[in-house]
Amino acid sequence: MGQTLYLECNSGISGDMAVAALLDLGVNHEVLMKALKSLPVQGFEIEISRVKKAGLDVCDFNVKLDEIHENHDHDMEYLHGHTHHHEDHHHEEHHHEEHQHEEAHQHEAEHHHEEVHQHEAGHHHHEHRGLSEVFEIIEKAGISDRAKATATHIFQVLAEAEAKAHGIPSGQVHFHEVGAVDSIVDIVAVAVCLDELDITEVIVPCVCEGRGTVRCQHGILPIPVPAVVNIMEKYKLPVRMTEIEGELVTPTGAAIVAAIQTSSVLPKQFTVRKIGVGAGKRNYERPSLLRAMLIESEKTEKSYTGEESDIIYKLETNIDDCSGELLGYVMDKLMNAGARDVHYIPVFMKKNRPAYELVVICDENKIEELEQIIFQETTTIGIRRIAMERTILKRETISVKLAFGELDVKKCTMPDGQTKYYPEYESAVRLAKQSGRPLGQILDELKRSI
Repeated sequence: MGQTLYLECNSGISGDMAVAALLDLGVNHEVLMKALKSLPVQGFEIEISRVKKAGLDVCDFNVKLDEIHENHDHDMEYLHGHTHHHEDHHHEEHHHEEHQHEEAHQHEAEHHHEEVHQHEAGHHHHEHRGLSEVFEIIEKAGISDRAKATATHIFQVLAEAEAKAHGIPSGQVHFHEVGAVDSIVDIVAVAVCLDELDITEVIVPCVCEGRGTVRCQHGILPIPVPAVVNIMEKYKLPVRMTEIEGELVTPTGAAIVAAIQTSSVLPKQFTVRKIGVGAGKRNYERPSLLRAMLIESEKTEKSYTGEESDIIYKLETNIDDCSGELLGYVMDKLMNAGARDVHYIPVFMKKNRPAYELVVICDENKIEELEQIIFQETTTIGIRRIAMERTILKRETISVKLAFGELDVKKCTMPDGQTKYYPEYESAVRLAKQSGRPLGQILDELKRSI
């Protein structure tokens, strides 16, 4: 059935924070290590440990790169744009002291770790990777097809955001920060963890971001950085700006949310089955923590046994200047794109013009794609959007043996335990054609059988 993941991004999100939080939910460390060992990428070690953050015992996931692959763009000394060339030596000493302090603190907390080492392969420090090369790395990894699809999607989101920032096609993007070894490892690790936990729904109500500037390879940039803003814009990520000086949301973190989020609305009532907390590497006024929860929606007081509640969306628009052929085509295209239902209602508009109201029922994560189809394929210039609560009966599809063959039937359970059976139309039509019997006879036979 899959599990529902709730990500609480009050301190932002980055790739390593996401991996750590998912590991803390119970992912087998050996499974992840084996997956990362299979990557055709070299020059890194993985360290999984328990650390103290704001007095809490949390999980830490660290990608330790060798000198050849080391990428400093996300180090603390680059934040706020305060680093200049003549200050490099000072910042290196500060970073070294901070690192020693962090290691000593972790040792006092009985720091334990697991490592996987990849030997150097003679890559140059400034080697860049194109999107196709990254996809090839993911495809060669010894991970499931679902994990490969998730990792590929995350990198596609990143590529599009970087391409827009630099004004080039996504296929021409040569990654710097996001294409570095650590980000490849982070993204693949996230995909593997999601697959291991069998996550099918991901709820992210809000992503908190800081303010100020950050220094990267392209110079001093405002926070959120262009790639993050582009992701926020395209995928309509719910964002809350904070007063914290610093970058809370990295491009990798934003891409992960955009690629895996299925909803931004939490159930009105739910139970928490398990909690995982991942540590970030940066130190701000607000502890750098990402909390992940496996949740299960509970029925409200108005619900009864055998019923389930959820949120569905209705898109509607009035159209008075499209042909019937075009409207029929639009209906097919919307259904193929994932709409739950599409129908037309005859209406009269202003000036007594006969028209049709197009109504589309869909899940929240399909809104943008379906609205794009409506705008592209019809003459409308506005779409109304309505969030609706609904109560649905528990249902399952079963196979019923009839005299003419097997028929797929939807079995629905009522609150009082009674059941209703509804034939699946496509299955009934197929059986009628195969048996040479009228469709009505097939349906009558089902009633007698039940």
